[in-house]
Amino acid sequence: MRLTWEDKTLNAFIYTLLILLAFITFYPFWNTLVMSFNTGADTSLGGVTFWPRDFTTENYKVVFSNDQFFQSLMISAARALSGTLLSVFFTAIFAYSMSKKELVGRKYYMLIAVITMYFSGGLIPTYLWMRELHLFNNFWVLIIPGLISVWNMIVFRTFFAELPDGLEESAKVDGCNHFGIFFRIVLPVSGPVLATLSLFTAVYLWNEWFHAGIYINNQDLLPIQTYLMNVINSNSFAEQMAQLTGVANVQGFKSAVTSKSLQMATLMVATIPIILVYPFVQKYFVKGVLVGSLKE
Repeated sequence: MRLTWEDKTLNAFIYTLLILLAFITFYPFWNTLVMSFNTGADTSLGGVTFWPRDFTTENYKVVFSNDQFFQSLMISAARALSGTLLSVFFTAIFAYSMSKKELVGRKYYMLIAVITMYFSGGLIPTYLWMRELHLFNNFWVLIIPGLISVWNMIVFRTFFAELPDGLEESAKVDGCNHFGIFFRIVLPVSGPVLATLSLFTAVYLWNEWFHAGIYINNQDLLPIQTYLMNVINSNSFAEQMAQLTGVANVQGFKSAVTSKSLQMATLMVATIPIILVYPFVQKYFVKGVLVGSLKE
């Protein structure tokens, strides 16, 4: 089929627009990577765009020589892994029960759940609540407050409601109760939506820093994003790292490594792990979102 002049013009416009959008999306990440491999003093002069002008790996050496960084990285990894498993599990159980039309008071439970999506108890009541639960300086304060996601529950519920009734009926004939049906029938056929919502949850838990900044004062329990915020907010971070790493020539160190360059290097190291997870669940991503949220 031969394209007309109008079709070629439209295709050229669409491809140009998509390339421009891709560039706008990708360039900030690339520029951060470039600055992380550039000396801090040279970066402060400006003009570092697509390639390092004064290449150095000193920023990454400083980042990897900091024990606090690795401790925060492990906390974030533990939080993302355990938090994703627990959140998806409890949210799926909640959604499975809400997908049953015979559940007494289902509409009222759903109304109460939806209200929590738009209104919270407020920062001060939540702070007092966490204190009463003795969750201050506790790893579980990073997981328990967000254990149930109402939005994810709605997606799960929609998916579960569209499963053929024959699956559950045949399982009941074989003697399965609701827990047996959920674990043996429902979950095994929910791979796409499980993978998609697990990715959403893992990305959120990896990137969230606010809760740790409020409820945790113990440096050993800070996740990587909260640690990164402390790095960004510290104007003297380069000088502190020079002392911690035992650099003899502090002036030379400061010319190669500045707070800005360390921020860029730390940001890259904190971002790459979650980016590497995406290719493994990409094939489920679109299918899970469509199946879980567009069916009526």
